[in-house]
Amino acid sequence: MPTSSNAALLLAVVLALGLAFSAKPIHRRLFHAIPDYFTLTGVRRPKPVPSDFDIDKAKARPYRPFRWEYHQTMSLKSMDPDRWIELESTYKTRIQQRLELYSLHDKKIIDCLPGAEAACKELMEMVIQFVCARYPKQFSYGADGVFHNRILDIHSDTRTIHPLFFLLQHIPEDFLITLEDKKSGFYTFRAGVSCSSVGWNVSTKIGMNLQQIHQPVPDYKEKMEFSMDRYFSKMPTDKPIQRGSWGIEVGQPLFFQEDEAEFKLSREPQGPPDLSIDDVHLRVDWQTLRRLPRSCAIVFNFKPLFTPIRDFREEPYIPSLLLKILKDGKSSFMEYKSFSHVSHVVLPALEEWAREQEEKGWVPKDWVPRTLAEDPFFPGYNVS
Repeated sequence: MPTSSNAALLLAVVLALGLAFSAKPIHRRLFHAIPDYFTLTGVRRPKPVPSDFDIDKAKARPYRPFRWEYHQTMSLKSMDPDRWIELESTYKTRIQQRLELYSLHDKKIIDCLPGAEAACKELMEMVIQFVCARYPKQFSYGADGVFHNRILDIHSDTRTIHPLFFLLQHIPEDFLITLEDKKSGFYTFRAGVSCSSVGWNVSTKIGMNLQQIHQPVPDYKEKMEFSMDRYFSKMPTDKPIQRGSWGIEVGQPLFFQEDEAEFKLSREPQGPPDLSIDDVHLRVDWQTLRRLPRSCAIVFNFKPLFTPIRDFREEPYIPSLLLKILKDGKSSFMEYKSFSHVSHVVLPALEEWAREQEEKGWVPKDWVPRTLAEDPFFPGYNVS
């Protein structure tokens, strides 16, 4: 981690860039009240974390969104109101990475098209209200419009900061804001902050509608396009949802772009010649989707969670289920997930661990792989 003085200098640089980005000055007001978004949305206030919550020891929940038979569907689940934004032990590192990425990549990380300003402000206010309720010892918000972050010991005046830069500096999640195009009726990506995209960035997607954004996804047009457009048009404010997208990566790439030499090397068939199973991680982008009550924007937010593949050895059923998906899944999906660069080390390991779990009696020998009842977790994990 950089020293505190370096971190402060980087933050000052990013703040300067952020204020320069804002198209219009945000005028100060004597009082800045946030509406009660819990009432406006119909989604209850989150329960506060326990009083002994320690951000440096907090563990991310082990999401394993594996399904069989594997079909490309939205696979939506109701969002737990306590879990819209989950903070855990990578918090400080991720915030530092976000600041560094923005200083290097500018509009590949953050952009806002005209007409999305109100949605950005509304999203910032909802996030502030949520994290202050969920993490009351870590965050607070004053009547003067100043947000206090006690984890990082920094403060932000929400009357002068651009909302997307606020999210960059305080919340380790990506947020993509879509608004309905009144002419076409399609929802279009109009603003966002994204520091953890693989193979794309904000500048390559902004201005696109859902169909255009998902063009590379196998079977999207045939099986999902109509249902996604209809779902967005009808989504209510009181029914936020969650889902998981996953891939298998060498290392823990956060912001990984197609024009980078490392990206191309990592996607070569058979991958690095000296690749070890200890180098391979599951990446889960755990996503939520909700409608904002005032602007009517629909917002995605997600964060990448990395798990060493080796952890699956101790998770009942997971090696057998993932092995089935990787060996028998539709070839176009496996190509889309770029599995070939790690298959030569992952498949033998999963086969070994699946046999071990059968021998230990964790998994019946006649078990037929299928989506687990505990999805997106695994048997034995306590979700409370």
